[in-house]
Amino acid sequence: MSVLPRLFSLSHPSDTQIVPFTGSIQGGLQEGLQVTVNGIVHQSSATRFAVNFQTGFSDQDIAFHFNPRFEEGGYVVCNTKQKGSWGAEERKMQMPLQKGNPFELRFLVQSMEFQVMVNGNLFTQYSHRVPFHRVDAISVTGAVGLTNISFQNTRVILVQPAFSGMQFSQTACVPPKPKGRKPKSPVSWQANAAPMTQTVIHTIQSAPGHMCSNPVIPPVMYTNPTYPIPYFTAIPGGLYPSKSITVSGTVLSSAQRFHINLRCGSDIAFHLNPRFNENAVVRNTQISGSWGPEERGLPQAMPFSRGQGFLVWIICEGHCFKVAVNGQHLFDYYHRLKNLPAINNLEVGGDIQLTHVQT
Repeated sequence: MSVLPRLFSLSHPSDTQIVPFTGSIQGGLQEGLQVTVNGIVHQSSATRFAVNFQTGFSDQDIAFHFNPRFEEGGYVVCNTKQKGSWGAEERKMQMPLQKGNPFELRFLVQSMEFQVMVNGNLFTQYSHRVPFHRVDAISVTGAVGLTNISFQNTRVILVQPAFSGMQFSQTACVPPKPKGRKPKSPVSWQANAAPMTQTVIHTIQSAPGHMCSNPVIPPVMYTNPTYPIPYFTAIPGGLYPSKSITVSGTVLSSAQRFHINLRCGSDIAFHLNPRFNENAVVRNTQISGSWGPEERGLPQAMPFSRGQGFLVWIICEGHCFKVAVNGQHLFDYYHRLKNLPAINNLEVGGDIQLTHVQT
C-alpha cells in the first residue's frame, strides 16, 4: 500500500519567492529512504541551483550538496561541507537539466552512497563522507521554482506514516479543522509491484500573510513520465477556496495551441488556451455549449514558448482563479460558474507533451 496522508497548500501564485526553502526531515535520513524533488529550472541569468542534505537549518554541515551549474557547457558538482569547510569537489561533466523545463530529482539513501536519478534516469552515485543519519533537513536554493518534495521509504511495509510533516523555515499555512465538513481520509491504492512502499508528499508553500481556511485534502499524484493527450482526470471533491492544481509539460516545437479546462459536467468553468499562432493566452467559460466573452490581456509577454517546458499553477479562490506560469503570477479569472464543488474534472489537450499533473 502507498498513502498520501497530508498536503501543505501550494505557494500563492503571486508569491514568486519559492526558494530558498528549508524543511526538516522528521526522523532523519534512513537507509532505503527516497527523497523526490520536483520543480522547474527558471529561465534567468542565474546559472546554479542546489539541493542540500544537511544537519539543522544552517548550512555549516551539509552531508550531500547536489549543485547543477549551467556554465561552461553545463556540469554538476557534488560535495560535502563539514563545520563550514567544503571538501573535494566531485564533478559530473554532464547537464541532464534544461532551463525552462520541469525536472524530477530522486535521491535514494543506500548504506554506502546516495544514488541520484534525474528525470527517471540514473545520473550519479555519491559515497557518504559523513554518517547519513546526521542529516535531518533538506534545503533548495538558486534559480528554481519548487513544486513538491516527497519521501518514500522503499524498505518498510506500511503500518503508519513514517514522516508525518515538515517544519518550514517559512511561515507554514496549515488549514484549521473545517466546520460542517469532515476531511477526507488518506488516499490509498495497491502498489503495482514489490517492494512495499510508503509515501508522504508535501507541496511546497511559501506564502506568509495569506489565510488558509479549507480542509486538507490529499492530492492525487501522477508519476508517469508522460500522459496521453487529450488527458482527462477527476478532481476529487471538486474545487473550493485554496484548492490548487498543477500541470506541467513541454510545448511541441510545431505547436499552434493547447488548453487546460476545468469542467463542470458538460460545461467548462475555466478554459485556459495558449495560442501560439495568435501570440495570446485566451481565457473563457462555456455554458450549455456557448462561449462567453474572451479575456486575453496579460501584464507581460507570452509566457509559453514552442519547444520549452512550462509549469502552470491554478489556485481556486472564493471569487476567482489565480494563475501562475513558471512561478510568475499571470492573471486572475473571476468565476462565471460559482458552484465550485461541481467543478470536478480536469481536461488537458493540444500541442504539448504532458509530464506532470496534480489535482
